[in-house]
Amino acid sequence: MAEPSRDIETDVLVVGGGTAGFAASLAAARAGLSVRLVEAGPKIGGVMAACPGMPWGGGYPLGHSIGGIFGELTDRLSAATPPAAEVRPCALENFGPEVQYDHEAATLLMFEMLDEAGVIVHLNTISGAPQMVGRRIGAVTAYDRLGPMRFRPRIVIDCSGDGDLSARAGVPHTLGDGKGNMMAVSLTFHMVGADTDRVLAAGDPYFRADAARGIAEGRLHPDLHKLYLMRGFHPGTVFCNTVTIRGVDGTDPAAVARATQEGRRRCHEVAIFLADAVPGFQNARMWGLGPTVGVRETRRLQAIYRITSDDIARAVMFKDGIVACDNPIDDVMRDSNEMTHEAAVGHGEYYTIPFRCLVPDEIENLMFAGRLVCADPVAFASVRGMPQCMAMGQATGVAAAMALAEAARVQNVDGVALAGELARRGVAGIAGHKLGQPA
Repeated sequence: MAEPSRDIETDVLVVGGGTAGFAASLAAARAGLSVRLVEAGPKIGGVMAACPGMPWGGGYPLGHSIGGIFGELTDRLSAATPPAAEVRPCALENFGPEVQYDHEAATLLMFEMLDEAGVIVHLNTISGAPQMVGRRIGAVTAYDRLGPMRFRPRIVIDCSGDGDLSARAGVPHTLGDGKGNMMAVSLTFHMVGADTDRVLAAGDPYFRADAARGIAEGRLHPDLHKLYLMRGFHPGTVFCNTVTIRGVDGTDPAAVARATQEGRRRCHEVAIFLADAVPGFQNARMWGLGPTVGVRETRRLQAIYRITSDDIARAVMFKDGIVACDNPIDDVMRDSNEMTHEAAVGHGEYYTIPFRCLVPDEIENLMFAGRLVCADPVAFASVRGMPQCMAMGQATGVAAAMALAEAARVQNVDGVALAGELARRGVAGIAGHKLGQPA
C-alpha cells in the first residue's frame, strides 16, 4: 500500500462534525491551537444534518440557558434579521424549553464561526485507523476523493458519534445497553403548507387517535402508534419526528442503508396519511426529508468515570461538572416499541456531567465528546441532548489547550480548574454557581 501523499501536523484533530465536534473545534481554536476538523459527510451538524429541523432540547435546565458556545450560537441566531431562532416550550411532558431554528441559517453560522476561529474543515473525509505510539495516538490516516492523508496531531478529540477511531485505538466500549439493544434510529421530514393551528388544536402532540386509525386501516406501520408532530420554525410548517426503526446496528453501514430506505418508505406513508386523513394537512406536502437516518446510540466508551442513573437521580453536582442537565430519561425503543420520557431529577433540580466521563483510562492524548460519553444506559438516555453534546465538545476543546500548555496527559487535566475556566467563558450552572429558579 502506498504511503499517504499528504502529511499534516496539527495541535488538535477533531473527528466528527456534529454539535460536539463543532464546539470542540471552535473552543480549541479560540484557545490559540491549530485545529483540523474531519467530517465524513458534506456538512457539519451531525443529527442536525441528518434530521434538519430537529430542535435543540435540553439547553435550558430550570428555564436557564447552559450558556457557552450553545448560548452564543442561540443568541446570534435569535438576534439575526429576521430572527433565525426562537426558544419555545416543548409540548412533551418533562421536557423544558427548546430552541427552534432555521436549519440553513444555523449551519451557515456554524461554518462562519469555525472560519472566524481559523478551523480548517475537511468535509467528505473518512478517518481510518489510528497509528499508536505506545499509549499515544501518533497519526491518523484519513481519506477524501484525492486519496489518503495523514494527520499528526498532538491531541485527538473523537466526536464521531460511533467512536470508530477510539475503538480502533483500544478504548473499551459497550454497544447500546450492554446487551446489544440500541435506541431506534429516526428519519424526519416537514409538512409545508399546513394550517398549523388546526393541526395542533387537539392538544395531543402524539396524535394517538389518528395513529391508531392509520394502523387499524393498514396505512401506517404498527410502531407508529405515536405520531410526534410539532410546529416548525417557519409559518405553515410542521416538523414530523415520527418514523423510528428498531433493531438497527448504527455501526453497520449496510444496516443504516436498509433502515434509511425503510424510513423513506414509512415517511411517505405518513405524509400521504396526514394529507388525506388529519385535519389541517389537506393542502400540505412533504418537504425536507432527511438524507439518512439519525442514529441515537451505538458505542459508549469507557472513561475514568461512568455517570450513572443514581448520580442523576440524586442530582449530583460534580466538582468537575462541565454542563448542567435536567433532561428526562428519553429512551426510544431500545428493546420494545415504547418510548419513555420519565423525569430524571426532582422538580427544580439538575445534575452536571463530569469531565472524567470524556477521558479514557490510558490513551494519553485522546478525549471524546457527545454521545460517546461514558454513561450507563439510563443515564445515557438523559445526557444525550444536542446542547449537552455541544457543551461536552467545548469542554474537551478547552481541556486540550490546558493539556498542551502544561505538556500533560489528558488524564492529568485538572477537572475542577477546567470547570472554572468554562464558567469564565460563560458556561452556566457549574463550578459552584447554581442556576437560579426561572422567573
